[in-house]
Amino acid sequence: MSNETLNKVFEEAVARVNAHKDPFPADTLLKLYAYYKKATNDYGKPRSKKQIINAFKTNALFQVKDISEDEAKQAYIDLVNKYFLYRK
Repeated sequence: MSNETLNKVFEEAVARVNAHKDPFPADTLLKLYAYYKKATNDYGKPRSKKQIINAFKTNALFQVKDISEDEAKQAYIDLVNKYFLYRK
């Protein structure tokens, strides 16, 4: 997939997630968070008021530290497609 196509499909996946009204399972949400942060090169600290949530987010970010931005975009796209394919 070309870089331009990857970016377009990634943005469509982000829009799909943002438009979704039901809550995502916590594990899926953390993966989406980590892939998005990595894909957009956003390395800011998690800013939740609850330390436990920050810890989970930090752990999720740590798990994707060795993948590239493009790999993170593709992983995000794949996760979104899988979630919407198998959700009830």
